[in-house]
Amino acid sequence: MKITRIETHVLLDPGYDVSACSSAQDDLVVLVHTDEGITGIGEVDTNPWVAQAMIHARGTHVLGLGLEEMLLGEDPLNVEALWDKLYTGSFMTGRRGLGICAMGALDMALWDIRGKALGQPCWRMLGGARKPHITPYASLLPAGRTVAGYRDSLAAKAREAKRLGFTAGKMEVCVKGPYSHNGIQADDGAIVEIVAACREAVGPGFVMMVDVCYCWTNFKEALWVARQLEPYDIFFLETPLQLDDLDGYAALAGHSPIRIAAGELQNTRFEFLDLMDRGKVDVAQPDVGRVGGLTEARRVCDLAADRGKLIVPHCWKTGIGIAASAHLSAATAHCPYIEFLPAPLAESPLRRELVIDELRMVDGVVPLPEKPGLGIELNWDAMKKYTVARGNP
Repeated sequence: MKITRIETHVLLDPGYDVSACSSAQDDLVVLVHTDEGITGIGEVDTNPWVAQAMIHARGTHVLGLGLEEMLLGEDPLNVEALWDKLYTGSFMTGRRGLGICAMGALDMALWDIRGKALGQPCWRMLGGARKPHITPYASLLPAGRTVAGYRDSLAAKAREAKRLGFTAGKMEVCVKGPYSHNGIQADDGAIVEIVAACREAVGPGFVMMVDVCYCWTNFKEALWVARQLEPYDIFFLETPLQLDDLDGYAALAGHSPIRIAAGELQNTRFEFLDLMDRGKVDVAQPDVGRVGGLTEARRVCDLAADRGKLIVPHCWKTGIGIAASAHLSAATAHCPYIEFLPAPLAESPLRRELVIDELRMVDGVVPLPEKPGLGIELNWDAMKKYTVARGNP
């Protein structure tokens, strides 16, 4: 089998809001075609235009080869070897950031091809099931442009997620710092107030996580709030500090009464080594696309296991990424949850419409996928509706 063509689609919600803290409003869908008629599907959560350019860019020397050029004519079943080829060949233009995100979408599609060719779901090829099912948590970002409106919207979404059958949920309390939602800028007391309202909404038996989206500038601020949140039984506190403040993460993790989680933007196992060994986080959150695909995500999971860390994959995208996270989780014993943006509670039509046979939750869990590859199918009507011309937002 040979790779014959790589097709990329930039998708955009026509009603996107630049003030929203939601990357589910756009997408890059990658299709890897083969000479045997098998096509693999992948996506990545980054700026879709620049990732598209990275994939199709021509190479001009051995330190900066083109990703597409390196894959054409190759056997797609050699997934791990192709990852290493792409990483080595794009050394100057890749290594981290954009290059790894583009590789992640391609790698996801290659795993999909491998599963389809062998008639096996991806989790079987990742090492086999380490659990009877996958447990999703509802990832909830509210509406509202005031603290009161935000609080009430998030509490309402939490109640609805519980009604839909979720046993866990993450409250996106993004009301402070550089990445606040809808331009809200509140104080630490508002964060505690919102979390308290959500806990009251779901009751004591519901597992609750909190994401504050890099809102504090030093670990002492974050530690003060973590201690205020302790009575609300929080499973983890996500991304409290800026991404590169590894010493701050270590100090916070050493004193916080709540687990500290991070990793949604980390690229490759090398950055996760820094995050776990220097940053001392309790929960590592590889995003399958951003970390470099299922190949690199599996390596991160192995490193986390060696260090006694939990894995909870990040995924704020469509049913494509959710499927990849589910297969990773199925093969990872120390992965108690996956992030799951519930389609009925998502504002983005891309999340609601792009995949027509996405993985379903039954009685609070996702059964192990049995279809080959990622086990999902694209809705081509949605693809056509939301695809924008290359280079044109």
